[in-house]
Order: sequence, then structure tokens, then C-alpha cells
Amino acid sequence: MTIQTRIGETPAQGGTLPARTNPDQLRHDWTRDELQALFDLPFNDLLFEAQLVHRRWFKANQVQMSTLLSIKTGGCPEDCGYCAQSAKFETGLKASKLMEVEKVLAEARKAKEAGATRYCMGAAWREPKDRDMDMVCAMVEGIKEMGMETCMTLGMLSGQQVHRLAQSGLDYYNHNVDTSEEYYPNVISTRTYQDRLDTLERVRNAGINVCSGGIVGMGESADDRIGMLMTLATLPEHPQSVPINMLMPMEGTPLGRSEKVDPIDFVRMIAVARIAMPQSVVRLAAGRELMSEEMQALCFLAGANSIFVGDKLLTAKNPEEDKDQRLFAKLGIEPMPAHSCPSEK
Repeated sequence: MTIQTRIGETPAQGGTLPARTNPDQLRHDWTRDELQALFDLPFNDLLFEAQLVHRRWFKANQVQMSTLLSIKTGGCPEDCGYCAQSAKFETGLKASKLMEVEKVLAEARKAKEAGATRYCMGAAWREPKDRDMDMVCAMVEGIKEMGMETCMTLGMLSGQQVHRLAQSGLDYYNHNVDTSEEYYPNVISTRTYQDRLDTLERVRNAGINVCSGGIVGMGESADDRIGMLMTLATLPEHPQSVPINMLMPMEGTPLGRSEKVDPIDFVRMIAVARIAMPQSVVRLAAGRELMSEEMQALCFLAGANSIFVGDKLLTAKNPEEDKDQRLFAKLGIEPMPAHSCPSEK
């Protein structure tokens, strides 16, 4: 569909510039060809269209801030090729037990004081054991009492476990698809792509908001990146939160020496995600430590409106708090209030 959007009176353009996408339209029937056509747009045209969509559904200069804590580190039986927490790789990371509830709540209070509105907790499990759910649910309930959004990433979930998390009031559950279905076996062999989609369906059906995205820079092709976005954009409901991660190579993992991602290609990923999933919060997630201020600014221009704050993401580095504050001041960005996602349940 072609619409005409007025962007200023200039003789060369007649005051209008054609746009290929309708900012009001919410679609779940994207095709590879359509997403490829977006990727193939001239860079400035792609960012223009992403801005049209972004400003339709979100305040242009607000970014949601989350903090991520590893509540159970290392010893995971999975073989995700990017992850230092896998027990199958020699990464020098020592496994730890599930943190005590009060210690997690104390960390959450610090994060709230630092400006975070969502508290995300990750455990290095294939799936949680039922005996762990009491502590996990207590964490959710305690953090909700602070007025923060809550998010958990615990691996695969049974129907009963999803029900318990929903009863505890969990706002978001993170379970990334990571990459395209075709490339997935090159990264992970210990669970299937369908396993991930099944968990997302259980979470969605329980009324919990879905957080699901992927990782760029694992050796995948441009077509695989399109495939990953198409998986997410054609779900029955778009994930309310879509983290786009740039691989942070971890020494000792199969992907520990991966090549760097081209910055412009990464910004294109952000822009296409914004256009294809207009009501989703698109998170500029792992990899910001490796990005220049200029690259991050382009990502925000392309429609990214969420970041992780704090100096660590599970086992990966993240920009320090004062560094983010300086960048936000330069760009005129303000924190997004909690529960601002237009599609949040």
C-alpha cells in the first residue's frame, strides 16, 4: 500500500514523500519477499518508514529501560553455541545455585533507584524444576510490589509452570527464537525450534506478555535474518517485546571467534523489526558494549525503544550507567514509563 505523508514543503518533492507501509496497519501475514523488499530499500528510505511506524505507536524520544540479573548462573545442559553458561563448553564460568529471594529483591531495588522500570531475571536451565517455582514466583511477587514490570527467562516451561507464573503476576516471559528455523540446527542441537515455539504458545495462551527476539552475528545469512523476523512477525500475536541482540563472542564457545556484524546491516534489522511489528517494544539488547554512540543513535532512529541498563547482561558486558546517561542527554531521550507498550496485556 502506498500512502502520501507530508514532511515539509520542498519544490523537489512537492511537499510529499511516498511510503510503502501503512503505520496504522497491524499484519501477521508477512512474506519473505516483502521483508526482503524492506531490507533492500535505500537506507534513508528504510529509516523514514520505520520512523513513521514508530511515531504512530510510541513517543518518539522515549526508551524503556530494563535491568537483567542472572539468578542462576552456569551449568546449563544445553549446547547453545553462543552461550558461556553451557556446561558443554570450557569457558571458565563457575556454576552457581539459584539466588535467595531477598538478595534478588535487594538487587531489584537498586535497579529501580537507577531508573529501570522492568526487572528481568534469567536462570541457566533447560527448564525449571517444579521445586524451584516457589522461589521464582516469590521473586516475581516481590518485584511487582515495587511497581516494576517483571520478566523471567527460565528455558522451556510446562503448562503448569506457566500457570503458576501467571498466577504470580509475571508481566513478561523471555524465550528467544535466536535465528531462522533453517539455521537453528547450526547453533543448537539440544532442543528444537518447535520446542521454543511451543513454550511461546503456552506463555501467550496464559495471558503473559511474550518477549522474543534473536541474535545477529552467528554466521547466519541475510536470508536467515529475514527468516527470524518473519517467524516473529507471523505469530498469532506479535511479541510485546522484541530484543535484537548483536553477538557478544564468548571465549570457549563455538561462536567465540565470530566475525563482527556490519553496523548498517544491524540498523536495518532494527528498522525492519519496527515496521513488521509496529506495536512491539524493540530492544537494542546485547552488544551495545561494542557499538559506537553513532550506531546506537541510528538504532534509536530506526525504531529501537528499549535497552538494558547496568554494567552486566548475565555474563556479557554492558555500557556503564553514566555512559548511557550521557548518550541519552546528547540525543534528548527520556525514560519510558512502565507499561507503555500499546499491545501489552
